[in-house]
Amino acid sequence: MATALSTLSLYFQYPFVRYAFIVGILIALCSSLLGVTLVLKRFSFIGDGLSHVAFGALAVATVVNVQNNTLVVLPVTVTSAILLLRAGQNAKVKGDAAIAMVSVASLALGYLLLHLFSASSNLSGDVCSTLFGSTAILTLSAADVWLCFTMSLIVILLFICFYHKIFTVTFDETFAQATGINAGGYNVLIATVIAIVIVLAMNLVGSLLISALIIFPALSAMRLYKSFRSVIIFSACFSVCTAAIGLVIAILAGTPVGATIVTVDVLAFALCFALGSLLPAFHRG
Repeated sequence: MATALSTLSLYFQYPFVRYAFIVGILIALCSSLLGVTLVLKRFSFIGDGLSHVAFGALAVATVVNVQNNTLVVLPVTVTSAILLLRAGQNAKVKGDAAIAMVSVASLALGYLLLHLFSASSNLSGDVCSTLFGSTAILTLSAADVWLCFTMSLIVILLFICFYHKIFTVTFDETFAQATGINAGGYNVLIATVIAIVIVLAMNLVGSLLISALIIFPALSAMRLYKSFRSVIIFSACFSVCTAAIGLVIAILAGTPVGATIVTVDVLAFALCFALGSLLPAFHRG
């Protein structure tokens, strides 16, 4: 234990390790806030679909040699989030079918473009790193951290400012509309914010594992608490703690960052599931 702490202390002397922890905790916090709303609205799979869209957009940015790929990935992902939301409200194309179509198409197109035009000599490695995460979070610059901090702050402020409206739209859109709330507009806001979170999270866990950051904290909190506020608070604490633990393990053991964080999420969810079954007293405000 002492050896591990001394090793970790040594690592924290390097700026790139501190940057990784700052970005990882910010992304985990933002993901947990929106995750509860998505799970309750049965929009959980939109995170998975948008992560595939982000992969396709990243492939396009790589092929056309855009230096800052966020300038391509972010607007494409946000636009897709809004379109998927509209498709989910269309009786001709159900929401889950629309997400499945977009996911498959984006993955296929992204991989095809990389295969045809990428100048990299290690295509399989690049694709695997993008899908499942890599050590990219350990090579962040100060500019990357400030960008993540700014966008995370925007996400958190939007959630706090519109908390009551999001709460109402989450549980009863019909009631929300009857009271004069623009439910459609707030749904677009939710979709836009989750798209921003997904773009931020790609460097942390990879596009295929992003849904875990969104879903597991929310489901774990719902096993222990019932009120929306309590679920939100516990979900945020759960996500931040599991992300920090996953990062520590990944740094000390040399394991993939994304897969390690998701594994910690799964184990923590199993613990919450067991506690929720054994200790019904937790089911209070």
